[in-house]
Amino acid sequence: MSFNIDLSYIRSVIIKLLPPTAQLTRLEFEGPEIAVYVRNPQFLLDQGDIASHIAKLIKKRIVIRTDPSIRKPEKEVREYLKNLVPPEAGVESIEFDEVLGEVVIKAKNPQIIEAKAKQILVHTGWRPKVIRAPPMRSKIFEEIIHGYLANSDYRLRFLRSLGEAIHRDVLLAKNGNNFTRVTFLGAAQEVGRSAILVETAESKLLLDFGLNPGRGLLSNAFPRIDLLGIDPEDLDAVIVTHAHLDHAGLVPYLFKYGFKGAVYMTEATRDLTTLLLKDFLEIAEREGSEPPFTLADVEKMLLHTITLKYNVVTDIAPDIRLTLYNAGHILGSAIVHLHIGNGFHNIVYTGDVKFGKTRLLDRADYEFPRVDTLIMESTYGATEQPKREEAENQLLKIILDTYNRRGKVLIPTLSVGRAQEIMVILADAMRQGRLPKMSVYIEGMIHEVTAIHTSYPELLSKELGKRLKNDENPFDFETFIRVEGREPRTEIVESSEPAIIIATSGMLTGGPAVEYFKLMAPNPNNAMVFVNYQVEGTLGRRIRDGAREIAFVNEKGKVEIIRIKMEVYSIEGFSGHSDKTQLLDYIKHMQPKPSKIVLVHGEKNAILNLSREIERKKRYLGIGDAIVLVPNLLDSYTLAYNI
Repeated sequence: MSFNIDLSYIRSVIIKLLPPTAQLTRLEFEGPEIAVYVRNPQFLLDQGDIASHIAKLIKKRIVIRTDPSIRKPEKEVREYLKNLVPPEAGVESIEFDEVLGEVVIKAKNPQIIEAKAKQILVHTGWRPKVIRAPPMRSKIFEEIIHGYLANSDYRLRFLRSLGEAIHRDVLLAKNGNNFTRVTFLGAAQEVGRSAILVETAESKLLLDFGLNPGRGLLSNAFPRIDLLGIDPEDLDAVIVTHAHLDHAGLVPYLFKYGFKGAVYMTEATRDLTTLLLKDFLEIAEREGSEPPFTLADVEKMLLHTITLKYNVVTDIAPDIRLTLYNAGHILGSAIVHLHIGNGFHNIVYTGDVKFGKTRLLDRADYEFPRVDTLIMESTYGATEQPKREEAENQLLKIILDTYNRRGKVLIPTLSVGRAQEIMVILADAMRQGRLPKMSVYIEGMIHEVTAIHTSYPELLSKELGKRLKNDENPFDFETFIRVEGREPRTEIVESSEPAIIIATSGMLTGGPAVEYFKLMAPNPNNAMVFVNYQVEGTLGRRIRDGAREIAFVNEKGKVEIIRIKMEVYSIEGFSGHSDKTQLLDYIKHMQPKPSKIVLVHGEKNAILNLSREIERKKRYLGIGDAIVLVPNLLDSYTLAYNI
C-alpha cells in the first residue's frame, strides 16, 4: 500500500468539493499544509466547513489563502477592522504579511476577532492571524513575530521546499521494505543532553537535541551525533518536546553544520526556547567562553520552526505523522506520538512528563490512537516525592521560620515553570494570610518567562487559565519587586527587613542566584531552598549533598572561600517530573499498552530501579509480556522491520 495520497487525487478532491465560484487559482505545499489559493472566498460564509471536510478526506492539513489580486489596500483594511471589531476586543496592533496574505491582529480578547475571522477574510482578502495581547508584555514574543514578518519571503520559500520534501513519494517502504530504529545519542542512564535518532527506510529525525548543564561545554555535554558520522544535512526534522536546555539547547548547532529541515514544537516552547538560547549565548559571552552556535543560528532555527497545537496530526516526512500531546512538565511541553507508515510502528516519547496536576499545569495526557513503543523519562525512577500540598506547607514553614528570625530566603529556581509556580504559591499565601506580606525580589529571566505564560492561558491549568481570562494576573502581587541589574543585590541582602529572593539559575550553574548565595551564605539567619532537581556535577548538587565550603575565583582572580552558615533545604515535591509512583501509574493508565518500554533521562540507579519495578509489576500495570529496555549511550534498537 502506498504511504501517500497522490497529488493528482488531492487536486481532484479539492476541485470537486470547492464550488466553482471560489475561483481556485493554484495549490501549493507550504510545509505540512496544502495552501488553496482562491479569488473569491465568499463560499466560506456559506460552506465554511468545506476545508475541514477536504482535510479529513485527503488526511492533510488545509489552509485557504486568497489570490494577491483581490486583497484590499492596507489602509482600507485598517478602517474596515476599526468599524467591525468592538472596543472590548482590545486591539493593540495591526500588521500585514504581504507574502502570506495575512493580517496579524494583536488583541486582549482574541476570541472576539476569531469569531469574525471568515468575515474578515471574505471582505478584505487578508487572512486574519489573531494573537493574544497578554497582561504582561513579552519582548521575546514580539521579536519573534517581527522576525517572521521581516523574513516572510525566506519563510515562504522554506515552507514550499519543505512541503515538497514532506509530500515526496516514498521509495523503499512503498515496496514493503521498511524498518524503525532508534539510537540514543544522550540521556542514556544520565540526566542531560536528551537526543534520540529515529530512522526509517525513508526518513531520519531527532527527538530533542540538548546539552548536559553539569558539564560546561565539554564534548561529553553534547549528544554524540559525531560518533555516528551523521551529517545534519541528512536529517529530515527535529522535534523539540520542551524548552529546557537539556532538550533544546543545541538545536541551533545543527543549523550551523548544514541542517535545512524543520523544527517542530508548540508555540510556547518556541518562545521559551528562543529566550533560553539567547540567555545561554549572553552568559557564554560574559564568561568569555566560545558557545557552540551563534545568534544567527538561533534566528535561522526560528525561521525553520513549525509550531503545532496539541492533538493535531501533522505530516512531517513521507512516512511519518506527528501528534503532540500535553506532557504537564512546563508550559508548552509535549509528549511526541510518531505514526510511522500505514500503522507500521507507533512511538510515544514522553520527553519530561508530570502525571499529576500542579498549580501551573494539568496532568499529562495518556490516551493515544496506537502505541507500540513507549520511550519514557525516569528522572525520579528510584524516589517518591512528597505530595504537592506537603511541599507547599514545608516551603511556607521555612519562610515563616526565617521571617521570624529576621532572615532572608533565597530560592534558586529554573526560570521556566518552577519560578511561576512558586510565585503563585507565595501570592496566594499572602492573600490568604498564611504568610505575612513581605518583599519578594525577582531577578533573572523570570519576568519575561512569566509574560510568556500569560500569553497562553489555554495551556495553563484550568483554574489559572480561567483567572487570566477574567483579567486577573495570578503571577502578580503587590509585594513582588522586579530587580534590574546587579547594583541592588548587596542592598537587598544587607537590609534589616525579612524578604524572599527568587533568582535564576536553579542549579547554581550561574546567574544572579549564585551572587545572592555568596552574599547570603555566611549569615545563619538566612535560608536557601532548592525547589528543583539538582543535576550531578552542578554547584547546587554539591551544596544539596552537604558541601559547606565552596571555592570561587573572584573578580581579581583570587580564590575566595565561601563558608555556608545559612540553612539549606531541598524540597522535592515541586518537581515538574513524575516520581516513581507516578511513572508506574502513567504506564498503568496508558491506552493502548506498549509492547516495548525504553527508559531514558535518569541517573543509572534511578533507571535500573524503575526497570526492576516495571518488571515486577507487569501484571498490575497491564503490560503482559512487554519488553523493558535500558539503553547505554549509542545503543540502537530496531523496533520493527519488514525487509
